[in-house]
Amino acid sequence: MIQYYFDWSVIWRNADRFAYALGLGLSLALASLVIGSVIGMACAMARVYGPRWLSWPVWLYVEFIRNTPLLLLVFFVYFGLPELDISYLDKTQSFILTLSLYGGAYMTEVFRAGLASIPKSYTEAAKAIGLRPWQRQRYVVLPVMLRITLPAFSNNLISLFKDTSLAAAIAIPELTFVARQINANTFRVMESWLAASALYLVTCYAIASALRLLERRYASIR
Repeated sequence: MIQYYFDWSVIWRNADRFAYALGLGLSLALASLVIGSVIGMACAMARVYGPRWLSWPVWLYVEFIRNTPLLLLVFFVYFGLPELDISYLDKTQSFILTLSLYGGAYMTEVFRAGLASIPKSYTEAAKAIGLRPWQRQRYVVLPVMLRITLPAFSNNLISLFKDTSLAAAIAIPELTFVARQINANTFRVMESWLAASALYLVTCYAIASALRLLERRYASIR
């Protein structure tokens, strides 16, 4: 039986590459979360408050994205859009676009559920004191909805960060891509993948812990 000897010096020599890849993955996730939240909010508003003809395109978008593998969407945007003469996006921008659309579909349902769960007494009280429709949205509906959806919002950030591993499929140098390169160049299989896994694990746990503190403070209706 062949014994495997660990050589962690490979990881220390490439620590700067892992650090850069981790930062890039977090940047991709945060950018996609922000854009996806804007998309999700607009679509949720369209479904809840918009005309009926507008809710159908939103429903189709959500169902298409949620029932299509993310990797297939990555390939479609990166390789397919240039075939339609849409070639002004580089690989990083195309991945952010894909991940934003993917996250936006899930955030649409999160925000829609949040809007639907707001007690009617809140909006009725806002009407009673004379708030205009946009004021009710700005000062009553949106703050309460964000408090309700904060746990799901937090989970979506962690999910998007883990999904950035698929960026390796189009050669974006995030954690998975860097680990695969180091593995190919040094043949240190266990060290490369264990280091990447540990960084994913520690980062996700840190994000979850920080967001849990935020939830304890804000994720309640007062």
